[in-house]
Amino acid sequence: MAELTYPEVGSTRHGPLPDGYHHLRHRYPLPGGCFDTAADAVLSWRLHRAAGVRIRTDAPRATAGVLVTSGLGVGPARLWGPCQVVWSADSPTLAGFGYGTLPGHPERGEEAFEVVRDDAGAVWFEVRAFSLPDRWFTRAGGPAVRAVQHTYAWWLGRTLRRLCAGR
Repeated sequence: MAELTYPEVGSTRHGPLPDGYHHLRHRYPLPGGCFDTAADAVLSWRLHRAAGVRIRTDAPRATAGVLVTSGLGVGPARLWGPCQVVWSADSPTLAGFGYGTLPGHPERGEEAFEVVRDDAGAVWFEVRAFSLPDRWFTRAGGPAVRAVQHTYAWWLGRTLRRLCAGR
């Protein structure tokens, strides 16, 4: 396993998010009957790519131990964030993964992307994260960085809803 930059590995999967970090929780409703399509989009990196994120990985699916680097931005202004998948799930009611930051990532922490089918059959996309700035520019960005993180979570939900509609 690579050298993760925080000690609370796996906290987006089990239990409460750890104290001492900024927390993000986002829940987005998806169309009924789209669980399988949404689960595949999340686990195959299709969601992130459709949202405009550059993904570098040599694994076709998100599974524990996979290294992935996400690129946000355009051209030379693109920021790359190396991560490692620390957990994944693929069941009839829950599919998704959590990845933790590696050295060189602008933030320190973990983010999870899940598709959930509840007891009533409703399908939800959920993003949970805990993080702290880990580079000078994310520290300098302060609240603006957190606003970007929340907007990104919302954009992923909207993108996944669009992917489900176009199944």
